[in-house]
Parts: sequence; structure tokens; C-alpha cells
Amino acid sequence: MTADAAVPGTASISYVVGIDVGGTKTRLMRAPIDGEAMEDIVVSSSSWRGPLGDFEADAAGLSRLLSDHFGSDLARSAVAVGTHGCENTAQCRELESALRRHLIGPVCVVNDSELIAPAMGAERAIGMVVGTGSIATARDQRDELVTAGGWGWILGDEGSAPALVREATRAVLSHLDDGHPIDPLGQRLMAAFGASDGDELALALTQATSPDDWGRHAPEVFAAAEDEGSSLATRVISDAGVELARLVDRLLDRGIRADAVVAGGSVIENQPLLQQALRHELARTHPDVALTILDQPPVVGALRLARRIVDVDHQHTHQNGKSST
Repeated sequence: MTADAAVPGTASISYVVGIDVGGTKTRLMRAPIDGEAMEDIVVSSSSWRGPLGDFEADAAGLSRLLSDHFGSDLARSAVAVGTHGCENTAQCRELESALRRHLIGPVCVVNDSELIAPAMGAERAIGMVVGTGSIATARDQRDELVTAGGWGWILGDEGSAPALVREATRAVLSHLDDGHPIDPLGQRLMAAFGASDGDELALALTQATSPDDWGRHAPEVFAAAEDEGSSLATRVISDAGVELARLVDRLLDRGIRADAVVAGGSVIENQPLLQQALRHELARTHPDVALTILDQPPVVGALRLARRIVDVDHQHTHQNGKSST
């Protein structure tokens, strides 16, 4: 299907399709334009996607994937994509432009983190991901993507699973340097990394080759705080909440207008202590900005974005006095 075909008017759109493209999985959801989701499909991202950054290949692969699943109905569908790998406005627009050469209906492309706020029905909100990495995103008044954080597991990603383990280890080693006996957080981390002292713990972390090598041990930090009352673990979690709130500070300072933060991701969704830490810091620094924790799949946000672009196209057509039939 190519852009050479006649572009249907808004009245011809019968379906909306939302797509959440992650590093490992791609989830597609389709619904009638005014109805509940009728299809929910999960495939491996590697089954259709090549190397990151090849947007022409991504567009061709996505269009084949959509055509395979939805056939001729695709011509009457509005499609919204939230994708890992589109890290700025220019990249989102490049993939969007490439997709328009393959698809007939309205299309929009955003970063996958931008699905979080619409998934919860939030309009003026900052989306925040706190999982294997962390980042906060929003659109400014010019519809440009603005981000804070997301600098990777070694340098940043505060509040993420690997960053929590990184900071917990730093706290444990500093505690030992001060001449204190090892506390429950240190005991847990040493057991997790097979270390018998601070030197071995430091070596184990510096030899890690991926964020998962650190991140899979993040539950030990929360367990040390909840089950054993470790003051070190409690401080690490509290500091993570402060750092995440600073991401919001930076976006607001750059002119983003928001009255809510919607946070999702494996860590923030599953760890009440981190939720409490972030909520407490936001209440202190921005009492007019509410925190909501994602409890819907992000692909629902893509579905809602697809409905929005149908509405925008309809308004544009109406304002220009063009027939929508």
C-alpha cells in the first residue's frame, strides 16, 4: 500500500491502530474508531525490525506487519506508533514521513515513553519511565519533544533498576569507609553478587557488562528497606525519588506546561516505596503537579493517540471547508 493511492477523508476511517514498539516486543492493538479494542497482538520486534536508526526499513517492516494482520482494513485505519529508537522530534518525523509512503490513513509517531500519559487519559502531563532506564518526556507548545534524563545505566538513569543498585553499592562502600559494620543492605548486595567484602563487591559491579547485570538485583534494595529497616537502603530510595522529581523540574523550567506526571515502568509500577519517595518530593517542590502511576498497557496510549489524530484531521478538514466523504 502506497501514498499514491487516494487518501481517504476522515469519514472513511473506521478503525484506530495503536502500536508500542519496544526493544524486544511490539504490541499492536486495534479498535473500531468509537469502540473497545477488538485485537491485541504481541510479536517479537526482531521479527520485523532491523538495526535501530533505519527508518525506511522500519516503515517497510511495520507496514508489512500491519498488512499481514489487518489486511484491507488497514486502508480505513488511523495508526499511532510509540517507538523505542525515536529519541527526538526529527527522528519521530522521519519515521512518520516514511510510514506515510506506505499507509493510506492518518499516521503519527512518538517516542514510546510518550504513550504513558495518554494511556491514563492525561492531557497536560509529563510521561516518566522508570524501569531498566529512566527518562521524563513531554511536548512543548511547538510540538517538539523535550526530554530530561535517559543518559544510560553507567552515567545516569536515576531511579532505574541498575541505578538503584549502583547507588546502593556506593552507599554500602562509603559506609564501610566510615568504619561502620556492614548493614543489611550490604549483606544482601554481597550475597547477590557473590562477594565476601567491599573489594569483591566493587569488583563485581565494575566487571558488569550490561544494565541487567546490575538491575536484576534492585529488589534487594527495597527488601533491605522494607524487611530489615536498613537506613542506607531507605536513603537510596529517598534520593532516587528526589532525582526523579528533578527530571520534572528540568522540564518545567524549560517551559513545559503540565499539571500531572504519569510514571510507568517495571520499577516504579511495582515498588510502592519509590512511588512514595517521588510523590513526597513532588508534593514538596510542585504541589500543583499530581503523580499517577500507570496501570494500563502503554499501547492503550497509542490507541488514544490514533483517535486524537482522527479528530485533528476532522477539525482541519472542517475548518478548510473540504468534504470528508
